[in-house]
Amino acid sequence: MGGWAIAVHGGAGVDPNLPPHRQEEAKQLLTRCLNLGISALRSSLPAIDVVELVVRELESDPLFNSGRGSALTEKGTVEMEASIMDGPKRRCGAVSGLTTVKNPISLARLVMEKSPHSYMAFSGAEEFARKQGVELVENQYFITEENVVMLKLAKEANSILFDYRIPAVGLETCSAGAASVEAALQMNGLPISVYAPETVGCVVVDGLGRCAAGTSTGGLMNKMSGRIGDSPLIGSGTYAGKLCGVSCTGEGEAIIRGTLARDVAAVMEYKGLGLQEAVDFVIKDRLDEGKAGMIAVSNYGEVAYGFNTTGMFRGCATEDGFMEVGIWE
Repeated sequence: MGGWAIAVHGGAGVDPNLPPHRQEEAKQLLTRCLNLGISALRSSLPAIDVVELVVRELESDPLFNSGRGSALTEKGTVEMEASIMDGPKRRCGAVSGLTTVKNPISLARLVMEKSPHSYMAFSGAEEFARKQGVELVENQYFITEENVVMLKLAKEANSILFDYRIPAVGLETCSAGAASVEAALQMNGLPISVYAPETVGCVVVDGLGRCAAGTSTGGLMNKMSGRIGDSPLIGSGTYAGKLCGVSCTGEGEAIIRGTLARDVAAVMEYKGLGLQEAVDFVIKDRLDEGKAGMIAVSNYGEVAYGFNTTGMFRGCATEDGFMEVGIWE
């Protein structure tokens, strides 16, 4: 085996005019999460434990769209979803429609380890959370003033707003305002607004070659209540097996259609591609006209990423001392 490796992401699709201070905040958070994961790996924690630890950290910071700081539904509430997968035996757990669970990724793991199921959602998932004694908070905890402003923008434009990470102050300097979009992207044939980050994720291979992956999100700004994206869907937004671990971010509907995360493992297994080759192939040939990105690790300690958007918040590190945090190409 080639040693441990870790990668994190905070979403693919970054406004090219995102203010420098916001870019720096994102890099600092990604660096903090990488260092947290590196410390855990050096302490010989299993890959699945490191994934949960890092994603919890991302969920607890309002900068990205997961946990606190999640995007708002059309009703102004938060509905979160997450999934986690342990590669050695392909165990997995997923949750959707969470409104009070402080750390969705941890509930997803409890579904994997403490229930006979792989996926629980809405009231059933919330009831399971109460029985498991996980930390619960009021829905208001997840809602930020910035997201309230961005939901108002989305409603005024009568669109699903991806670009909710542009600060309300100085909006005129960014290319985010939904009303200013001349040629809107489409989702399932329907117009949407500017594309931007919408998810967090972490992939890890530990020193024993065990891969794991986790993904967590609040979904889309102004989404219909009850909408489920790719993040909790095993094989689409998250996948881990013996060969690799993958976490995706981007246009959920396109990721679902392409079963993106699983396809990386499939082309490695069936076509004999290396990790970066597999990521590049899937991003190029499996998204049709969709926009997305992904991070991945292999059981040999390799790390890779790819995206077809303007940028992707990401960071990665390997046991040999390599470390990188970036946004753009």
